[in-house]
Amino acid sequence: MVEHALPALLTETPHELVQGDAGVSIPALTQDSRDVGAGDCFVAVPGFRVDGHDFLEGAIEAGAAAVVVQTDRRERWAPLLDGAGPAVIEVADTRVALADLAAAHYEFPARQLAVVGVTGTDGKSTTCYLTASILEAAGHRTGLIGGIQFKVSGEWRLNTLTQTSPEAPLVQRLLAEMLAAGATHVVIEASSHGLELHRLDHCEFDVAVFTGLSDDHLDFHGTREAYLDAKLGLFRALDVTRSANGVGPRGVILADEPQRDRLAAATSAPLIIVGRENTGLDLSASGVSPKADHTDVRITTPAGALATRVNLPGDYNVDNALLAAGASWATGAGPIAIADGIAAVETVPGRMERIEEGQPFTVLVDAAATSDALRVALSALRPNLEGRLILVVGVAGERDPERRAGMGEQAASLADYTVITSENPRSEDPAAIVRDIAIAMQDAGAEPGEAFEEEPDRRHAIARAFAVAADGDTVVIAGKGAEQSLIFADHEEPWDDRQVARELLAAR
Repeated sequence: MVEHALPALLTETPHELVQGDAGVSIPALTQDSRDVGAGDCFVAVPGFRVDGHDFLEGAIEAGAAAVVVQTDRRERWAPLLDGAGPAVIEVADTRVALADLAAAHYEFPARQLAVVGVTGTDGKSTTCYLTASILEAAGHRTGLIGGIQFKVSGEWRLNTLTQTSPEAPLVQRLLAEMLAAGATHVVIEASSHGLELHRLDHCEFDVAVFTGLSDDHLDFHGTREAYLDAKLGLFRALDVTRSANGVGPRGVILADEPQRDRLAAATSAPLIIVGRENTGLDLSASGVSPKADHTDVRITTPAGALATRVNLPGDYNVDNALLAAGASWATGAGPIAIADGIAAVETVPGRMERIEEGQPFTVLVDAAATSDALRVALSALRPNLEGRLILVVGVAGERDPERRAGMGEQAASLADYTVITSENPRSEDPAAIVRDIAIAMQDAGAEPGEAFEEEPDRRHAIARAFAVAADGDTVVIAGKGAEQSLIFADHEEPWDDRQVARELLAAR
């Protein structure tokens, strides 16, 4: 990457040079002091557990030529001012500055791309994959930034982070790589954390897609209203986009979206409305014919209608396909590309992903980690079941405690047998989390030993589900999807539900 003089990086950032040479050249910037190299710029960002200002001295010792500090942390950085050190830039909010600096460092790549952002509690990943597939079918070279994978220059890279939306320097670097590789369109999974924490600033969204809202991440946002407001940030971004490609701005929502008025009020951009069996909509689905592992459907657009197949189980994936169709239509994709692109997606990693090792029962791995997502997923499966529905489920630690009751209630209502287990316990006792879910199941009328059992060890829980499964049963391993680790208080362990399931099935 070409070095940039510090003033060129600060063009978007209100700041004050407190110390040092304003003309210093910067080869790289980072918010992680462990990554600082000679001549780099270190941005001291206050975090949830640690504060980047506590690592300023280490960054300077590592060779930082510039540091960016926050006004309200003056007592932490003022003692380091000695007149001979690196350039010190004071800003009001280092998180905002990090995004500004990152975009400038990579020369604002999103301004030359057509960017689709997808937000919502559930369905984001699937809608992103379907949208990217349609755009590819329309002839566009397309990149993707998601919680499961990144797609750059036709290459899929696993997102090994514990963040759906990475920090701004990585987002901007990926966008720059995509642009350099010839991409014209990019699809970004926009989490509420990513929007609230400015990780997605300067993504210059042309199209914003909303998949829906249920209670989640209230441990971070505090209230449902604050959570919604973070999501609305994607639609507000449509009004300030500086994209130079002529696409959009447009919003895309479902016709029966309860937040429709709030979404419309958040942007001056027109909304594309999609839904079922309604000729008054911009795009609609008719002839919906669900099967056990796919749904046949006819998608109607203003330019015509074509039949296609959604190769993902569950009626809710028809809505995801409609949203993807609307997003692609907003960029200029026609009905043929929409039909072909939807049908081309055979699976989405960790989203109702079928695991086959020759076993006489069905195994599905799904990311459903909220009570609403679990209800929708299990309800979609029940009409086509041959045998029992056996569920492996847990709830992450350090998250809204109400989620445990909700997951327990859905498991009691919709599964025939449940093995309650651990899922990213963090600093909490896994057995205590499991017990909370068990209590909720009992309160909902489920009997221990008859309808559920407790097994905090996730590998043992999956093995136990396979042990009780009979021919024709369906086992759903819920909560983590394609995540690549189990998170504990002081460490992470490599983990993949899909791989563990394959290993256990092969051992049978």
